[in-house]
Amino acid sequence: MSPHVPVNDINLSDMDFWRRPWSERDAAFATLRATRPIAHFDEPVIEGTAIEFPPGPGYFALTRHHDIVTASRHPELFLSGPGAVSQLDLPPEMVEYFSGMISTDSPQHARLRRIVANAFNPRTVRAIEDAIERVAERVIDDARRHGTGDFVTDIAAPFPLEIIGTMMGVPASEYPTVLRCSNIILSAGDPEFVPAGTDPVVAFLEAGATLTGLMQELGAFRREHPVDDITSSLVNAEIESERLTQQELASFFVLLVTAGNETTRTAIAHALHAFTQFPDQRDRLVDDYESLAATATDEIVRWASPVIWMRRTLAKDFTLSGVELRAGDKVLLYYNSANRDEAVFESPEVFDVGRSPNPHLGFGAAGPHFCLGAHLARREITVMWRRLFELHPSIHATAAPVALASNFVNGIKHLAYSLD
Repeated sequence: MSPHVPVNDINLSDMDFWRRPWSERDAAFATLRATRPIAHFDEPVIEGTAIEFPPGPGYFALTRHHDIVTASRHPELFLSGPGAVSQLDLPPEMVEYFSGMISTDSPQHARLRRIVANAFNPRTVRAIEDAIERVAERVIDDARRHGTGDFVTDIAAPFPLEIIGTMMGVPASEYPTVLRCSNIILSAGDPEFVPAGTDPVVAFLEAGATLTGLMQELGAFRREHPVDDITSSLVNAEIESERLTQQELASFFVLLVTAGNETTRTAIAHALHAFTQFPDQRDRLVDDYESLAATATDEIVRWASPVIWMRRTLAKDFTLSGVELRAGDKVLLYYNSANRDEAVFESPEVFDVGRSPNPHLGFGAAGPHFCLGAHLARREITVMWRRLFELHPSIHATAAPVALASNFVNGIKHLAYSLD
């Protein structure tokens, strides 16, 4: 796919498109932004599953920063409830099972957000800073002594997994189970995580059921034996006489251990790839980490765009940038495209650790669904790279990344590296 690919040859519903190199995908989105910024696509065909999904009406792809910000600022028009993380219309119970709070609208969303927000505010993140530092130190030390040579396996994956596990009170013995299940749920059927011959939808459901069962056991125990962790806070939280139901708690847990774990992992892994592609920016950051830490962290998130899109559904007719959308239409907010929008970012194809301003949408756009864990993710990224650069300022990738075959998570499965 050349940088000048005809717009009619671009099909965002074709999984072959998402297996192309990032540069080719970025070129295709540049073409869409320039010539058809709100393009309509047929819904993807799900193969290899015994579960039938009725054909849907397709969706509009929002590719410009301005349009995504507009949609995000009008949650009363662009609804999340019908399914924020699925292009297909799923049964309501399946939507709640896998996405919980992010697939709700107010007043239910506001209620859930009130109950869980304190667990992830800046004050709470500051309270666990020592734990984040300790975990980063231990993960790097383990990589130095017993490393596999795979940056994702050694550092990017175990670090946020242990942080989330510690915050939730998940026993360390269950970390491999959490990692395996979150990989399956966010795999989009990647054969490394959902082997050939396995029904992908059944695999997703079984992984979700495993995590739900883990949360039910943990929640029941913490109701009777509360300690200073998020699970204890959530199962015993009561705001204006409101509590999380068991299903809400389970859905939130599945959301947290998948999205909270995977997105930070993806950002940290993409950072190593970027520092290897732009060694001048790595050296610049190593030389002046403290003054550049905040801008570098935001540039890492912009560059990685860990979550590629979120879906919204029109509550009523609305005209967006001259395109008439109808009630019931689906739109996908392509954050990855917004984060390369030439109208907003100067030289968006350049990784710049000092980029400012940087109104990226790596955590979503401003609005009620802005990422609840943004403060935590920023802190994790900042702490990990500070310590890595202190110990190994020449760290670099030694091979091309192995990308996750997904149209939803911009993941890196494997990345060979050297500390020196």
